[in-house]
Amino acid sequence: MAERIWDRFLTEQDKAHLAMKPPRPIGFGKKPALLLIDLYRWVFGDKPEPILEAIKNWPGSCGMAGWNAIPHIQTLLKTAREARIPIVHVTGLAGAGVQEWSFRRNGDPSKLSPEGQQRRQHKFDIIDEVEPLPGEAVLRKTSPSAFWGTPLVGHLNQLGIDTVIACGESTSGCVRASVVDGTTYRFRMVVAEECVFDRHEACHAINLFDMNQKYADVLPLNEVVQYMRSWRAEQPVGA
Repeated sequence: MAERIWDRFLTEQDKAHLAMKPPRPIGFGKKPALLLIDLYRWVFGDKPEPILEAIKNWPGSCGMAGWNAIPHIQTLLKTAREARIPIVHVTGLAGAGVQEWSFRRNGDPSKLSPEGQQRRQHKFDIIDEVEPLPGEAVLRKTSPSAFWGTPLVGHLNQLGIDTVIACGESTSGCVRASVVDGTTYRFRMVVAEECVFDRHEACHAINLFDMNQKYADVLPLNEVVQYMRSWRAEQPVGA
């Protein structure tokens, strides 16, 4: 069996238990959608740099983990577009009189420098590298989950979606929250492994493990791309 990213964090007891009771794949359904979670400026900053440097100007940065994921996410997004798979972009909501969900983030914006205030103004702008195209849904959320308080469930149901392929950030935060909620709503959840990222390596690995054990199939990007292409090939001409 190929080594997984979480293997080095597992204890001997964990490994023995998994050998006796490995997780069963959930499998793909009949109609997929791609969900891109929180690919906004605040987690990337304005240039690639290590996280300990990036957070000096961009406190929410995921550092190089985010930048390294972009080419993989672009591959996933391009494949979904070519396969005519419905695409949903989700980002945060700011400037509408609604407080952010994390009490830890409540600071005094007036104490920020003009540059800091400018960065905060554009924190939830989706980055150009994965910019939504006309016709692709763009939803704004006020909580970790892409499902909570948004019309996502209704949108997916209306399209007849039964499988949701998730990518974005952070693995341990909004991606996981969205995956758990997606499972709660009885969608088949898939996580494209190279297309999610986190600020902390251990959190990233163990949350992928948890999701793969309980809520989703965590699959290599090439398997997800292969599925998307085969799904497209099975659709009626003109569909």
